[in-house]
Amino acid sequence: MRAAAFFCKRERDHMAETHSAHEAPSGVRIVIDTCADLTPEVAASLDVDILGFPYILDGEEHTDDIWTSITPKEFYDKLRAGSSASTSAVSLGRYLEFFEQCAQEGTPTVYLCFTSALSSSYGTACTAADRVRASYPDFELHVVDNALPCACGELLALEAVRQRAAGLDASQLAAWADEAKTYIHGYFTLDSLDALSAGGRIPPAAAQLSSKLDIKPELSFDLSGALSLIGVNRGRKKALKSLVKSFKENWVPDPSMPVTIVSADAEKDADWLETAIRKEDGCSDLSIIRGSVGPTIGSHVGPGMVAIIFWGGDRSEKISLSDRIARRVRGGE
Repeated sequence: MRAAAFFCKRERDHMAETHSAHEAPSGVRIVIDTCADLTPEVAASLDVDILGFPYILDGEEHTDDIWTSITPKEFYDKLRAGSSASTSAVSLGRYLEFFEQCAQEGTPTVYLCFTSALSSSYGTACTAADRVRASYPDFELHVVDNALPCACGELLALEAVRQRAAGLDASQLAAWADEAKTYIHGYFTLDSLDALSAGGRIPPAAAQLSSKLDIKPELSFDLSGALSLIGVNRGRKKALKSLVKSFKENWVPDPSMPVTIVSADAEKDADWLETAIRKEDGCSDLSIIRGSVGPTIGSHVGPGMVAIIFWGGDRSEKISLSDRIARRVRGGE
């Protein structure tokens, strides 16, 4: 396997309209990673640093570069043809290299890291951050577990940039992100459970039974960012309709907040979902960002995933008493 570069730093233009307020120096460096599944257009316009996570395709290591070196169709066609895809952990050395560069530059830094529930990267990043802070005691560095899978991180990043422009400093922005993440909702369905089975996330028998009965799951995520099954449907169309239902039940109307629809090379289904959403009351002119599930996440879900992601009510208010106790024990409250 060839070594992959760890980070891709992009030059950004100012964002237009509602997300363009950062014309003055911000004083805060925002860092995200490619697990946020930004579209190339959003990635090019956001004033953030983007860390490229590694993935392995047919035994060769690559860096997720936001569809620069491979297109979504090429990647998912390879999976359909039998190519094997997996991911590897980001090394401590790579995080140290990047954070040391940030420290030498000196701008207070906030890293919105991919959920610790699905990756070891957050723990590794925290270890690296502790070492860099010890070597550079005057450098302000915050590592936030975004507790969000997939393109949910895109919505958090977009709003983080706006809040930075509104004047939040690094510590305030980290605290804001830690609370704001519970207001982001995401619901998705898969065309097949084969990729999850291959990655050891569900038993092979469950994937085989699902395929035989044409069962399509609807999934979301809990407050830690771990995936949760919230329902099953017979057939793809019913699964897509269940996404619309979940949107209707949880969306909080706010014209300044975009909605994201992403797919793993399932554009026709994503088109259907967007059309259905726009038919809902107050949604005809909704700002909807369309994107593709990147290769890091795509390695685990396979082709056919469709998701809708949006701002809604505080998800922490919906958890059970037992879950509240567990969260308090873990230090989450």
